[in-house]
Amino acid sequence: MPAEAVATGTAISCEGVGLTVGDAVLLHDVDLRLTAGRTAVIGANGSGKSTFARMLNGLRLPSAGSLRVHGLDPVRDAKALRRHVGFVFTNPEAQLLMPTPAEDLALSLPDVPRSDRAARVARILAEHDLADRADVPVSGLSGGQRQLLAIASVLATDPGLVVADEPTTLLDLRNARRIGDLLLGLDVPLVLVTHDLELAARCDEAVLFEDGTVRAVGEPAAVIDEYRRSCA
Repeated sequence: MPAEAVATGTAISCEGVGLTVGDAVLLHDVDLRLTAGRTAVIGANGSGKSTFARMLNGLRLPSAGSLRVHGLDPVRDAKALRRHVGFVFTNPEAQLLMPTPAEDLALSLPDVPRSDRAARVARILAEHDLADRADVPVSGLSGGQRQLLAIASVLATDPGLVVADEPTTLLDLRNARRIGDLLLGLDVPLVLVTHDLELAARCDEAVLFEDGTVRAVGEPAAVIDEYRRSCA
């Protein structure tokens, strides 16, 4: 895949995308063109929104149709796609692998020379108000601090796209707002799966999933209104 394909490809392009696992149809007939800087993905539990999010970095692969993420095919360009797309899970414990924050961040920086790594880690921790927690056990961090660390570890890899799957669900209101503000303030494109409709309304566009396919896409207020009507 030529380097220019990432720069010039439609940000996210789905044509007839579907996913069937055994007898379960998780997604079907998904047609989308998403180019906004901040895209909210909303819908009920089981609607397909998290499955869609996981396709964007190859955690799930379509069984039908065509998907391109910044010009990359998740099947043919799997390794490049995983480097390009940073994924933030609902539960940070799914991605924090090392005993301390400093060690976890260092794990995200394998290409940084060892002589420079400690300073880079210290700078990232300071940027996320975690400097004084560098060497404490990850298990000793609050839920908000663990999610901050998980996001910091993703951003340390300099992704071209961040996909966050319900990153505020497990947090109290104060930390949910902090994480939401952080994600919406990123200078890289964001796809945000969320049940927080106030957060979704702050995005540039929104997609509503229902029964495994797209029910609506467009300006957030209109899509959120459609979601509310569908739940009435």
